[in-house]
Amino acid sequence: MSTAPDSRPNGRSIQLMATCLCDAFYADVAQATVEVLEHVGCEVEFPEGQTCCGQPAFNGGDWTASRKVVRHTVNVFKGDKPVIVPSGSCAAMVFHGAPLEFENEPDLPQINALGNRTWELVDFLVNGLGLESWPSKLNAKIALHHSCHTRGTQSGPAMEKLLGSIDGVELVSVSEPEQCCGFGGTFAVTFPHISKSMGDLKIQNMVAAQPDLIVSGDMSCLMHQKGLAEKEETPYPVKHVAQVLRDALNLN
Repeated sequence: MSTAPDSRPNGRSIQLMATCLCDAFYADVAQATVEVLEHVGCEVEFPEGQTCCGQPAFNGGDWTASRKVVRHTVNVFKGDKPVIVPSGSCAAMVFHGAPLEFENEPDLPQINALGNRTWELVDFLVNGLGLESWPSKLNAKIALHHSCHTRGTQSGPAMEKLLGSIDGVELVSVSEPEQCCGFGGTFAVTFPHISKSMGDLKIQNMVAAQPDLIVSGDMSCLMHQKGLAEKEETPYPVKHVAQVLRDALNLN
């Protein structure tokens, strides 16, 4: 897993990559992301024509199809402004997965150029803009889920820093926090029984911590966990980190 991209933000005008899940299911996560970025002084651009980062085909081994999608993404996100993604998984695809599948392709430099200015949201706030805290208030016990794709990046520590700085927030420890929740994109479709077993264990550990909210930088993981929990009629209150940061501001 790559560490955070090498580039520093070029001013405070950014491009937002909203991701497929925001488009299809979680529009409020995209809205919360915009509100959070605007709160810290960013001018948010939303390039028209954006689709997918190419990760589903990449994970499925169809790199030919994935490259077509990635090339389209490079064309849509032109320029040199930071590209902010409210998903550790999609961000990692752009700055880590895509360079792997373009290793022997002539357009690798363009792929690397996009990857070097792509940031996961909270990593950008803390390590790009230099935020040390999030002055706001929210009375909640929060259990964090760190997605597999954020391993080796600064997204996890950044999320802990900002959420832990909110007045009234208590971050609770979860057993086996390094374990995957079993989603893995196409993995959950290809190996549903294994995926469910992994998800059930993650849910069990999360619920045992008795949090008011279960928070992650990836709605894909939370969608998987909440779906499994609801089938068992287990209360499972989830929020994306952008929604928590936005809501804490509104309650301040």
